[in-house]
Amino acid sequence: MQTVASDSGTKKGQDASFVRKAFASIASRYVLTNHVLSLGIDVIWRWRTGREVAACQPQQVVDLATGSGDLAAEIQRRCPDAAVLGVDFSQPMLMEARKRGLTQLVVGDGMNLPLQDACADVVTVAFGLRNMASWPDALREMSRILRPGGHLFVLDFSLPKSGLIRAGHLFYLRHVMPRVAGWLTGERAAYEYLCGTIEAFPSGEKMNAMICENGFEKSDAAALSFGIASLYHARKAG
Repeated sequence: MQTVASDSGTKKGQDASFVRKAFASIASRYVLTNHVLSLGIDVIWRWRTGREVAACQPQQVVDLATGSGDLAAEIQRRCPDAAVLGVDFSQPMLMEARKRGLTQLVVGDGMNLPLQDACADVVTVAFGLRNMASWPDALREMSRILRPGGHLFVLDFSLPKSGLIRAGHLFYLRHVMPRVAGWLTGERAAYEYLCGTIEAFPSGEKMNAMICENGFEKSDAAALSFGIASLYHARKAG
């Protein structure tokens, strides 16, 4: 298992080259594997994120690390009059997104987006910030493409605070998930890596602080499903 996270867990993200290869190798089985590994709960997490995005009444939404397009499709369903653009650095993943009827898709790196300043009302990223090479740099890039007063939604895995639930979840991440995912995709090493990133990724108040230090004036965290995932909602100053 590889990791390049810093000791503080807030400076550096992941090995971008490895992540690119990993997602390319699992693209065709990614959605099925997610649903199996989460017992379908990931659908509820995206449903809630889409509901909160819709409450902002956006006209321009950019979904970063859109992957197979699950969240972008949910947002488009809830915001039929909004332009929803999906961005991902993996062409094979974008090919999966097209199968969901998404047409506004762009190949792009979250660290250097091919988008103009202040072009979006809302930026979303689901299970993608964790895999970027530098979390602070990625957040500043998200702030750059947001209009003043725009909203950021970050949905990602986290670790439960409760000792018993946390211990059980860590066992699942370390020993169960990679085996099941390896059986479903034939790429166990990719999931060993991705599962390992969850432990290094900051959550709760640490994530709120990092978001506010990199282009946003306020960030709130909502723990989902006993804290195995978290939804962060931040706003750009202005």
